[in-house]
Amino acid sequence: MDQIKTEQIKTVCVYCGSGPGSSPRFVEAAHALGKAFAENNIRLVYGGGSVGLMGAVAKSTLDHGGLVTGIIPDFLRSRENMLTRVQEMIVTPDMHERKRLMFEHSDAFVALPGGVGTLEELVEQMTWQQLGRHSKPVLLANIDGFWEPLIALLAHMRETEFIRPALDIDILKAERVEDIVPRLRAAAARAPEGTKEMAPELARKL
Repeated sequence: MDQIKTEQIKTVCVYCGSGPGSSPRFVEAAHALGKAFAENNIRLVYGGGSVGLMGAVAKSTLDHGGLVTGIIPDFLRSRENMLTRVQEMIVTPDMHERKRLMFEHSDAFVALPGGVGTLEELVEQMTWQQLGRHSKPVLLANIDGFWEPLIALLAHMRETEFIRPALDIDILKAERVEDIVPRLRAAAARAPEGTKEMAPELARKL
């Protein structure tokens, strides 16, 4: 893989829970991912909070000398304890604008364990990818098998022909944090040129 291809991943959006979850491995993975981003000169784009896995990945990125962009809707500034240490914080009027800006600021997407909000953000990117609106890599950080039920559901959707071959989803998976950045880079190198970006006006319509 040549250097130009490797450098395609400059910013990664991480979707994850605003709580720590039940396993200490979830927080450990968030810390390790933030460190990996800093060491690889990848800017973190995330939901802007200072609590749970959101706070863990952002603080770790910052603690290891990395760059962070937080994007948070105004009504969540207090609830998710907006992290003021980040180099860039964007406050949006609503969730729709938050998600649009997270998409526009990111070269790839990673889903750490999380709840309904994490799932909703992840599935939206999967849907846009399926419909040909972007070819940015989307990866499940399958820590302690967290995403296995979703993976099984996607397989069930294929078996029942609701995900048809022409509309299949190219979802990446990594059980180990150290595999995440290499898999994102490899996927970006395979993506057809000219399909990674969605025009802002199109993103707003979606």
